[in-house]
Amino acid sequence: MMKEFIMLLSNNMFFRIVMIEVCLDTILGSCRAIKEHKFNSCVGIDGAIRKVAMLISICFLMGIDMIAHINVLSLVPQQYVQFLGVEKLGLSEFFALMDGLYEAVSILKNAALCGLPVPVRVRNYIQKFLEDMTEELPD
Repeated sequence: MMKEFIMLLSNNMFFRIVMIEVCLDTILGSCRAIKEHKFNSCVGIDGAIRKVAMLISICFLMGIDMIAHINVLSLVPQQYVQFLGVEKLGLSEFFALMDGLYEAVSILKNAALCGLPVPVRVRNYIQKFLEDMTEELPD
């Protein structure tokens, strides 16, 4: 059963994407902290705990999916289902999808704050989102 779980997790596209996003966000966040001379171990530890908890949650939900065979595909709009090209979306994939979107916004925010080129339209969207939620992106 454990081998099956590890195989499911390692072959899961959504888990792989979240892992890549977590790594990229960590790298860009560290670069941003170095650039702004605000490298704070407390903030870094809090972020690391959040990311590890997120990955553990996906693993836990994968175990629930193995036992209960839950399909939450009906919660996702049909246009996104067609884009994703999936026929089943378990709790772990749904949670990974939501976390992936969160990480993508964080990656774009850190990229913009590091001075990397971010398309104006995307930057404006991130700026509005962050003004509403965190006020973290400067004018």
